[in-house]
Amino acid sequence: MAAGPRLRGRGACSSPAPRYAHQRCEPVADGWWQEAEPSPATRVHADPVRRVISYNTSPDVPFDRSINPYRGCEHGCVYCFARPSHAYLELSPGLDFETELFARHEAPQRLVEALRAPGYRCAPIVLGANTDCYQPIEKRYRITRGLLEVFAEHRHPVSILTKSSLVLRDLDVLTAMARDNLAHVAISITTLDDELKRCLEPRAPSSRRRLDTVRVLGEAGIPVSVLLAPVIPMLNDMEIERIVEAAAEAGVTSLGWVLLRLPHELAAMFRAWLEVHFPERAVRVMNRVRDTRGGRDNDSTFGRRMRGQGAYAQLIAARIDRACRRAGLDTHGADALRTDLFTRPTRTGDQLPLL
Repeated sequence: MAAGPRLRGRGACSSPAPRYAHQRCEPVADGWWQEAEPSPATRVHADPVRRVISYNTSPDVPFDRSINPYRGCEHGCVYCFARPSHAYLELSPGLDFETELFARHEAPQRLVEALRAPGYRCAPIVLGANTDCYQPIEKRYRITRGLLEVFAEHRHPVSILTKSSLVLRDLDVLTAMARDNLAHVAISITTLDDELKRCLEPRAPSSRRRLDTVRVLGEAGIPVSVLLAPVIPMLNDMEIERIVEAAAEAGVTSLGWVLLRLPHELAAMFRAWLEVHFPERAVRVMNRVRDTRGGRDNDSTFGRRMRGQGAYAQLIAARIDRACRRAGLDTHGADALRTDLFTRPTRTGDQLPLL
């Protein structure tokens, strides 16, 4: 895939056709002069939903249900494994993923309906498992805030995964829930290098701001952990020990990690991005990625897709484990949240319980 120009404030350097498209177009340099195209603006569309909770049976993740208030993500992280999901909307996993966003305005209402269902059984729900629930447009739409208010009202456990300091806006709700062990937050940190961050995650907060967010959450009594993700061979893996040490200094007690994943269109996109930003090491990076994926760009097999395989993947795992033990961090995840406090939503006309 040919890489396009580097666009200010955007992560993708290409716009591959979605894998279900009937027609494909590729830019061709024919020698004619033309002005550089400006960075595309962000557009937000309404995404009506009938059911808001997504269920999974994956053995690789420690939860079986999640909610994503938004589709697409303005943070523009070039490595995001969720990019190929935009193909289901007949949009490109490239620039479309970070500029054509979809907001699920009715999500809080649909959550109430889901929790009210007679067959619903309470278990922790994760916000932001696919795209960031605190991406910039959350400032305007406040869908995540609405969901948290539903969780708080009905004392339902929730875990949040984000890389945004905007989570501090909802400190009031999260602090109250944390007193009853109903809330947990995981902050994703990829690099401590600001230059690399601007390339990898152009519209995400700096690592310093994320570490400050970790400190504030911890001081407020909210259980918080750090997710070192993704670990990218030859790009940020040399920072493993420094990130673990910084996380420990910020006050976390546990740390998780995920190896770079390149499903579907993302593999070609990532190669194009490397050719633009790191041409001198593009081949080396992809060679090491394949070393961890059985000689391929990606391996989606359960049990291997999150951590990889082979000597290089084992070395990364050993380094993280040793760094965490030295820093006193747990690698087995956060403590379980309570589910016994849940109160099912009621509505006018509902029959009162007998017991």
